[in-house]
Amino acid sequence: MRLQRSSAVADQGNEALLRVEDLRTWYPIKKGLLRKTVGHVKAVDGVSLEIEAGKTLALVGESGCGKTTAGRSILCLENPHAGAVWYEGTNLLSLSRKELHPYRQKLQFVFQDPMASLDPRMRVREIIAEGMKSFGIGKTQQERTARVGQLLERVQLNPDHMWRYPHEFSGGQRQRIGIARALATEPKLLICDEAVSALDVSIQAQILNLLRDLQEELGLAYLFITHDLGVVKYLAHDVAVMYLGRVVESGKTERIFDSPQHPYTKGLLAAIPSVDPDRRTEAPPVAGDVPSPSDPPSGCHFHTRCPVAFDRCSQETPGLAPFAAATGVGERSRCFLTQDD
Repeated sequence: MRLQRSSAVADQGNEALLRVEDLRTWYPIKKGLLRKTVGHVKAVDGVSLEIEAGKTLALVGESGCGKTTAGRSILCLENPHAGAVWYEGTNLLSLSRKELHPYRQKLQFVFQDPMASLDPRMRVREIIAEGMKSFGIGKTQQERTARVGQLLERVQLNPDHMWRYPHEFSGGQRQRIGIARALATEPKLLICDEAVSALDVSIQAQILNLLRDLQEELGLAYLFITHDLGVVKYLAHDVAVMYLGRVVESGKTERIFDSPQHPYTKGLLAAIPSVDPDRRTEAPPVAGDVPSPSDPPSGCHFHTRCPVAFDRCSQETPGLAPFAAATGVGERSRCFLTQDD
């Protein structure tokens, strides 16, 4: 599969299709008979991202790092605590549910578990046509049915499959149906949440190729959420690495793989099997488990697992800033060791 590259944070001269600013999604921790709020789970804690039209930004990290919550918050499927999500000059978080509806046509979600996201009582035709009807795409049922057939062909399924039910398909076929459903509203951006993680490796490659081809054909932008850096290099132009609710490194895909800066990024890359000596890293894989977001470590959240942590790491919180060797806009790391004081 062919690699494609671009900037994780748009150059100042380029207008981002979607811009996320200081997004925070916190959940209250309640205790006692009166259910008093005693703290918050900071699932997403100050995340900022930019996605250009026709490009892919991969949001990566281990399970429990807040990636999915960030993706759902961007589409207002969760209720963010603070921040802004700018799309075509409009802050989506400032809109009412009614005002938000027309924007949902252009921003769609592809879920991790296609079986759980497809109504087992509905035929594929109804599942895919549901979004068209909601946004007034296709004046008649016949027009919508014809478009369903075209969408199934576009995701490399037989148009006659529209009369079947979800349980009659394999996992890979169901994911193709999920992609067709997302495409039905003619979106500009797809948020793909672990879209290939539940599939066999050979099927993963097919879905990644399909997503890449659809991007080239339709000019789609993707926010590709995954825990597996091994699939990122085949699709992503840019990468943002997330840990315990915060972005700890961002940059171009090629630079992330060739010269990772943050110890967490190095550990994730070290866990990818490789026979290419140029891709091997001396950094050890990340040890231990992700701490609870309800009680994160002080200072740098990663210091309890970091092989190069020192005293300052537990006492101060590093900002996400350009690192000493950064060569482009958007190349940032949240680590004292990579930043100029």
